[in-house]
Amino acid sequence: MISEPELVGGVAFENPEVLTETPPPRPPRARRPWLWALGGAVVASAVWGGGLYAYGQRTEPGPDLRGYEPVADLCKVAKLKALGTVLGERGQDGDGFVVDEPSMSESSCMITYGPEDTPGQGVDVTYTLHKTIDPGAEFAVRARQFGVIQELDGIGEQAFFDDHGGEGGTLRILDGQAEITFNIYRQDYEVDGELVETERIDFTGIDVPMTQDALALMAALKK
Repeated sequence: MISEPELVGGVAFENPEVLTETPPPRPPRARRPWLWALGGAVVASAVWGGGLYAYGQRTEPGPDLRGYEPVADLCKVAKLKALGTVLGERGQDGDGFVVDEPSMSESSCMITYGPEDTPGQGVDVTYTLHKTIDPGAEFAVRARQFGVIQELDGIGEQAFFDDHGGEGGTLRILDGQAEITFNIYRQDYEVDGELVETERIDFTGIDVPMTQDALALMAALKK
């Protein structure tokens, strides 16, 4: 009699394979490394670009002007009382050019001394305020180009005086970003082809009242 095979002593399957119509789930797809690198580069580029834009929008602080401000009417500010004691009565004033730009401002004044019907002495005053550059490196070099000069102490950072051989005088002063120039000269002129000369004044020591008026003007320009 043929009977079902006995399992005793046979080969037993611990995990018999079960067939099913549903396929097994796929393993998770690995992310591509180059996509991560590209994304990081885009983010870094955006951050760098934003920082560069912010840097470009920053306004760098300008130099310290030490209270000096542009002046439109320099003749009104320049009293020149000390020079008046030497040159005589102050006559007509004439305003010169006026410049007021982001990089610099400059104004000038022309003042005459003496009677109106006769030539007298003239004083030109120029005030320059440098708003961006440092004029100190070139100031002494430029001052020496105009003649034999004498260095003065006690007024501004640098000051030079030229006596023009006893025929007047030029005083140049640098105080931080401010540059001030005084120029004294005789106003000779012609009438009907004849030279009318200015009364001769002894300009010896004229740098002293010029310095006094320069100090007063520097204080007034800071108000």
